[in-house]
Amino acid sequence: MRKLSVAACVSLALLAPQAAQAQNIAVVNGKPVPKARVDALIGQATKQGQPRTPELEKQARDEVVMREMFMQEAERRGLAASPDYKTQMELARQTILIRELFEDQRKKSPVTDAEVQAEYDKFKGQATGTEYRARHILVEKEDDAKKLIADIKAGAKFEDVAKKNSKDPGSAENGGDLDFAKPDSYVPEFGKAMTALKKGEMTQTPVKSQFGYHIIKLEDTREAQFPPLAEVTPQIRQRLEQQKLAKFRDEIRDKSKTDYKFSQN
Repeated sequence: MRKLSVAACVSLALLAPQAAQAQNIAVVNGKPVPKARVDALIGQATKQGQPRTPELEKQARDEVVMREMFMQEAERRGLAASPDYKTQMELARQTILIRELFEDQRKKSPVTDAEVQAEYDKFKGQATGTEYRARHILVEKEDDAKKLIADIKAGAKFEDVAKKNSKDPGSAENGGDLDFAKPDSYVPEFGKAMTALKKGEMTQTPVKSQFGYHIIKLEDTREAQFPPLAEVTPQIRQRLEQQKLAKFRDEIRDKSKTDYKFSQN
């Protein structure tokens, strides 16, 4: 019985270094490099969207071992005691801790499906009305606009004239097409002239705005379109999260006692 106990102890003693070694990926100048560092580095990469692959794991192990080598050299030179290092370490500590604070708050006060639905309904209600699909040609001089209007009346295609002459880089290549939009998406002069047109009509005189002179043709109208909830849920959720965190930030600032005056409220 005693011999069995001794054998068991010997076995445990032999296994102990192997267990410790399993927790480390290398030894650099006598100092173990823990596997936990690799796991942390891979965790950061996967959070940012990188897939966990054998190549990523190899890169993480290489990086962790190299970091240990650099750290040891920096410590050998006494850089850890420098004022600049201590200042940067304090700033890094604050940054990490603050990030953890807001992440903790985000988890404790998540955006609910009901909140997303309410925000969606609010924006959808504001999106009612008529949308207009127009084409336009933008030029710098009124006389140029008048000449182009005459050319179109004489039989030139609006789209071809726009491609050749319009100074609007966003629409010229598409024959002046501006797609569907509400009148208030444009400068007031443009919106007013556009809504006065019937489908297929073109402005008979140049429309002046801060950008130059416009020739406008109304292609079509429709009731305002709004994307389905599923399509915009990620954007709405992100917006609401940002609003909640901003409120949390302001609450902490307001309840804190300080003689400091912030430049913005």
